Amino acid sequence: QVQLVESGGGLVQAGGSLRLSCRTSGKIFSASAMGWYRQAPGEQRRLVAVIFSGGRTNYGDSVKGRFTISRDNAEKTVYLQMNSVQPEDTAVYYCNFHNMVLTGAATWGQGTQVTVSS
Repeated sequence: QVQLVESGGGLVQAGGSLRLSCRTSGKIFSASAMGWYRQAPGEQRRLVAVIFSGGRTNYGDSVKGRFTISRDNAEKTVYLQMNSVQPEDTAVYYCNFHNMVLTGAATWGQGTQVTVSS
């Protein structure tokens, strides 16, 4: 069974930085595309960034140039470095196996709350 444990969220002022971590287990992490997603109150969960097994990355338009996704295959961990955060980045952040999300087979961890004050 896949386990996903997100951490690193918190309260930060606008313009500040946070680094989120997501530790996984129970799957071939190194061969999998991993994504960070976020869900703000009253909104659907959306893709923030994805990193593929070869290291290629894609970002949502709202975070390009501010957020960086990375991975450590030995630690089965994916990271999200968040710089120049804005109040609109406030959300619960989740990670997951991207292909499982696309196929509707994903189960979700509890996420980590990021709150940006203005």
